[in-house]
Amino acid sequence: MGQHAIVSSLPVARTPDPSLAPPLRWGVLAPGRIAAGFTEALHRHTRQRVVAVGSRSAERAAAFAHRFGIARSHGSYQALVQDSQVDAVYVASPHSEHHAQALLAIAAGKPVLVEKAFTRNAREAREVVDAAATAGVLVMEAMWTRFLPQTDVLGQLLADGALGEVTTVLADHGQYFTPDPTDRLFDPHLAGGALLDLGVYPLSLASFVLGVPGTHPPVDDAPGVVAVGTRTETGVDAQVSLVLSAGRAQACLSTTLLAVTPTTAAVCGTAGRVEFTGPFYAPATMTLWPTGSDDPLVRPADDLPGSGGMAYEAAHFATLVDGGATVSPLLPPSESVAVLELIDEVRRRLGVVYPGE
Repeated sequence: MGQHAIVSSLPVARTPDPSLAPPLRWGVLAPGRIAAGFTEALHRHTRQRVVAVGSRSAERAAAFAHRFGIARSHGSYQALVQDSQVDAVYVASPHSEHHAQALLAIAAGKPVLVEKAFTRNAREAREVVDAAATAGVLVMEAMWTRFLPQTDVLGQLLADGALGEVTTVLADHGQYFTPDPTDRLFDPHLAGGALLDLGVYPLSLASFVLGVPGTHPPVDDAPGVVAVGTRTETGVDAQVSLVLSAGRAQACLSTTLLAVTPTTAAVCGTAGRVEFTGPFYAPATMTLWPTGSDDPLVRPADDLPGSGGMAYEAAHFATLVDGGATVSPLLPPSESVAVLELIDEVRRRLGVVYPGE
C-alpha cells in the first residue's frame, strides 16, 4: 500500500445546536425509564416540550406527567395519538409493541419517532414504513447515536478518506442482567434478548461504516454473515458474536446480557483508526490514531452526559417535521429495515422465535 498523508486535525462537527431546533410538541407513548431520559433531554437542552403522555394505566400516566410537569395525561394510547395539541409521538414501549403503536400514531396522522430497535422484525418494520409513506408522515428510528456530533465527525473522516481503506469495525455492547423470566429482556413475548436491546448499537455502527450484508429475501445462509450465540432458559438470545463481511472489510461485533463488557468501538483503516471510549453509543471521547504517527488527535465527549444526547435526535426530528420531510437523510427507514433483516437472519440461525411470528 502507498503512504498516506497524516491528518493534522479532526473535522468540526456540523451537527446543529439542539436548542435551535423548532419547538415541537411531543406526546410520549408508554412512560418508563427510556421515556424519562428522552423527556429530560428535551426539557434541558431544547425548546421542545412533552405536552402529553399516554399509558394503559391512567395512574402511571398521571405520575409521569406530575414528575415532568406535563400538562395532560391519558389512560389510553388512542387518546394520546388523538390529542390535538400533540405534534409528534415518541414510542417508548417494549419492542413487541412498537409495530402496533407506530401504526396507531401514523393512522392519526402524527409523525412518529420509534425507540430502537425499530420493531421486533423486518416484516413489521416494512409495514410501518409503508404505512408512513402512504400517509405522508415522517417515521424514524430513535437510534440516538446516529445523530450525535461524534458520528458526524466520523462520517466526515470516512468521506474524506482520512482512514484510508476501511478494513475493520470493532464494537461490543454487554450488560449484566439478573436472569428473570418476567423481565422484558428475558421475555420472548416482549421480544427480549441481547440483539434488539443492546446488539442493535454495534450493528448500527457497522451499518453506518460498511453497510449491511443483504439478507432479503431470506436465504439459508446469508452471504457475509457469521454468527454464533447462546440462548437464555426462556429462549431469547443471551449472547451473540458476529462477523460481517463487506468486500475486503469486516465488522467483528458482540453483545451479551450475561456480563458487563467495555462497550467500546473502533473503526480501522489503512491510514488510521478511530476509537470511541465506552459506552461508545453515548457522547464519548473520540481518538484518531493516524498510521505512522505517535500523536493522536482527541475529541472530548460532548457535554451532554448520559441520555442528554437524545436531544440531538429530537432536534433532527423536529427540523424534519418543520420542513415537511418524511424521510431522515441521516437514518432512512430503509436502513432500519435492513438492520432488522440481518437480526432476523441471526435469530433464525440461533433458533430464537418470538410468539406470533
